[in-house]
Amino acid sequence: MSAWLGNVAFASIMMSAFGYFVPEFKSGNSISAIIFASLISWGLTLLVTRGVEAAAIINTVVTICKLIPLFAFIIVALLSFKAGIFTEHFWVNFGTNMHNQAIFMPATPTGIMAQIKGCILSMMWVFVGIEGATMMAGRAQKKSDAGRATIIGLLSLLTLYVIISLLPYGYLTQNQLLELHHPALVYLFKDLVGDLGGAFISIGLIISIMGSWLSWTMLPVEATSLMAKQKLLPQWFGQLNKAKAPANSLWLTQILVQIFLISLIFTNEAYNFAYSLCTAAIVVCYVLVGAYELKLGLQKRQLRIIIPGFIACLFEITAITLAGLQLLWLCTIAYLLGFILYISAKKENQQIIKRYEWLAMGVISVIAILAIVGLFTGLITI
Repeated sequence: MSAWLGNVAFASIMMSAFGYFVPEFKSGNSISAIIFASLISWGLTLLVTRGVEAAAIINTVVTICKLIPLFAFIIVALLSFKAGIFTEHFWVNFGTNMHNQAIFMPATPTGIMAQIKGCILSMMWVFVGIEGATMMAGRAQKKSDAGRATIIGLLSLLTLYVIISLLPYGYLTQNQLLELHHPALVYLFKDLVGDLGGAFISIGLIISIMGSWLSWTMLPVEATSLMAKQKLLPQWFGQLNKAKAPANSLWLTQILVQIFLISLIFTNEAYNFAYSLCTAAIVVCYVLVGAYELKLGLQKRQLRIIIPGFIACLFEITAITLAGLQLLWLCTIAYLLGFILYISAKKENQQIIKRYEWLAMGVISVIAILAIVGLFTGLITI
């Protein structure tokens, strides 16, 4: 669920990148932008139905291509870096903020905690998908490669994020950065080297998103295929076509993506809404992963397993609570479809659904119905 919601976020930000060349697309959720994004989405799905391995090779080429604009930006930003701008008012602001926070005064009009709350979802979103290497581990020649790929990917990504996030503060003031159009990196590079620079980064961003979008077209399909093998979904999801791709799962996922793409017309902040919902959905999985590690550690009585599990659980629960439980509330609507498929899989495999499972599904279904009512009455806004 998280992965196909992520595809909706990719569609929105890609249209904003295209907006550098086609102003009608700049909002990311205009009717023309959604039609264009839909065509790309269906095209990527068609590509993956030709074979997951072939799509993975294309993604490798895309990954190399998208790094070129990023490194070009880093080099130009370093050459244009002004230490005076970077350090301007830094210590004064730092001292004032810490002093005000210490005496329970807001450091800014919104306060430090409000700012932290505001950035938590963004921070979690940029790392969503880092577990993708493990998702595709079944197709790797060696399972250990998946763990190594995850760690290398995480460290590489973290390094790039820190560098690219900090360098602009050595070229423009905070107020000037706030006034930049989105995607900000495009217009920052345009300011650095002119119109050609903006076009260069826009093309790089489009290639980058296309690669991510392609990966995330494969991820939900891989998840549903594994669930079908484990008899948690009907076998229909795991059926392979001639190219050994689970076509049924692919087309159903694409239909869901299409429905959510259309829904973006009704929200003012299409990209923020899509990635927030995507992040909220994956947090449920992350909490369960942390809880399982904690349980395993307690069973084995090993602190080296207990501590990471406890920290993971605590962080994810705290993060989603601070970011807003309304997002989780919205996610329960999609769970209704999941319950229908789960019940179908149990019947197909002649398995009994336990009483506590019926109880859990009943409670979540009531919460989901209340969320639908909340959407129609305006209690929940998107």
